Amino acid sequence: MEYTQLGRTGLKVSRLVLGTMNFGPQTDEAGSHALMDAALDAGINFFDTANVYGFGENKGRTESIIGNWFAKGGERRDKVVLATKVYANMALDDSPVWPNHDKLSAVNIRRAVEASLKRLRTDYIDLYQFHHIDRSTPFEELWQAVDVLVQQGKILYVGSSNFPGYKIAQANEAADRRGLLGLVSEQCLYNLSERRAEMEVIPAAQDYGLGVIPWSPLHGGLLGGVLKKAAEGGRRASGRAADTLADPAVRAQVQAYEDLLDKHGLEPGETALAWLLARPGVTGPIVGPRTAGQLESALRAVELKLSEDVLTGLDEIFPGPGPSPEAFAW
Repeated sequence: MEYTQLGRTGLKVSRLVLGTMNFGPQTDEAGSHALMDAALDAGINFFDTANVYGFGENKGRTESIIGNWFAKGGERRDKVVLATKVYANMALDDSPVWPNHDKLSAVNIRRAVEASLKRLRTDYIDLYQFHHIDRSTPFEELWQAVDVLVQQGKILYVGSSNFPGYKIAQANEAADRRGLLGLVSEQCLYNLSERRAEMEVIPAAQDYGLGVIPWSPLHGGLLGGVLKKAAEGGRRASGRAADTLADPAVRAQVQAYEDLLDKHGLEPGETALAWLLARPGVTGPIVGPRTAGQLESALRAVELKLSEDVLTGLDEIFPGPGPSPEAFAW
């Protein structure tokens, strides 16, 4: 495994981030524990979750699964850089949301941290991430709440998720006025097929020293060899990938992608991850394996170095927006 610093911090994290969103909804507790053990054995020390994972009537279940794994001992907690998130309400489906039980008010941040710590069975969170911007809460209030929690030792670093570039700037300027470290990472949708983050989010993250943590690196399976698998009678596209493939132009694009990689003897999923690992500013993509085989495939991507011919071909198939601000200025 390779490691890098998280943004401008001294925190050293693995180039792959273990995503846990499937823990509970798709992978049972025993299987989730086995995947976390395998990830740790492979050198992955960066685990990502969120307070709402588990979803529906099981919100918080994923954090509880991780907490039970920590409770097994074996220095599991000490070896893991633990990241979780706050924003969405924790009310069960069809239940009314009580005032101040969601978003980023100081009241809800304090409540959410305490609840996550209890479920995770730990006394601190390494990276506490804001899952979305809160248009109603000023950053001065947010940073005051964070400052208290840092002083209490309950959180160590703060990151954002799904923030636009200008909000990253606003957040860190407000933190600087208080003498605080501010945001150290941004978790955003970024992959070969979805490169809009290159226009402003990634430039802002680089200028302010945030590590970039891409989520959905295979774009819901679209970049994982979906057409070849379907042709061979394997798993067919579903969800976001199926919706996207309904566009004939996108389908042709994905076919060209798979043809290019077949020509070079490369696996689509591993190539999509390797491409992200080579992008400027990227700390590491989030991988959410459901099986040991999927984890092994992701691990191979860390060692995969793409040739200039392949990189050029990928840019031709999935052209990015170009440098900012020229991409939208003229």
